[in-house]
Amino acid sequence: MITVIGIRFRRAGKVYYFDPEDAAYEQGQHVIVETARGVEYGEVVIPNREIKTEEVIQPLKKVIRLATQEDDDKYEQNKAKEKEAFNICKEKIIKHNLDMKLIDVEYTFDNNKVLFYFTSYERVDFRELVKELASIFKTRIELRQIGVRDETKMCGGMGICGRSLCCNSFLGDFQPVSIKMAKEQSLSLNPIKISGICGRLMCCLKYEQDCYVEVRDRLPEVGDVVITPEGKGEVLSVNLLREQIKVAVKKKEKDKEEKEAMVFASKDIKIVNRKKKCCEGHVDDEFQGFDFSKLE
Repeated sequence: MITVIGIRFRRAGKVYYFDPEDAAYEQGQHVIVETARGVEYGEVVIPNREIKTEEVIQPLKKVIRLATQEDDDKYEQNKAKEKEAFNICKEKIIKHNLDMKLIDVEYTFDNNKVLFYFTSYERVDFRELVKELASIFKTRIELRQIGVRDETKMCGGMGICGRSLCCNSFLGDFQPVSIKMAKEQSLSLNPIKISGICGRLMCCLKYEQDCYVEVRDRLPEVGDVVITPEGKGEVLSVNLLREQIKVAVKKKEKDKEEKEAMVFASKDIKIVNRKKKCCEGHVDDEFQGFDFSKLE
């Protein structure tokens, strides 16, 4: 086991582990640490905690010291300088007629480097821009191209749920999200309804995915044959959230066998015959009725 503290350098940014040595740090305190980019100012989000040695990348960098009032003032000064640098860079982009959108500017704490984050649909030759910015700011300049998800994370906004975007509020890392998750959660596959403002699939599809997978594994699928308190029948539909199954139960009335649709709780049925699945386990709605022989 090893004692670490978790430090974050940007709002909703990734949490990095550092060695606190013999000092005790509390959540919310600001500290000065050494990183690959140089000396940085960060916030403690995870106080002293013991974790397994294999969970961290060795060697751990040590915390230099607790931030002083002078450090706090310098950090605020850097934030003010970032706004000024943003406006200057934007003017230079227009001047050089570059097809790029400036998103954010970041000063390192020691002012050894200024980072400009931008998006673009194509490769951009910004060598002349870098030279001009370096002559203005008299320090190292780095232009970093980012994707639409990172752009949304930096800019923030409101989601369709009416709350601040998760990526801008608390998500440190982006989790992989697939259209399969939307299918397993029985959501509409309308891109407008399952996409965030970044245009990608919503990150929140990942939140309940494990729960849906667990429930789906123990529930029957449409077409399976099950035994219910009312007799044997075929599954017509499945409600994952309520764990209810609609079954067409076979009943005999006046020497005639009829089917009656009835709803049962998952605990009241027993699966006797699962429907055989093809390669992917399902056929998308858009391919229903398609003549697959044409592909042979």
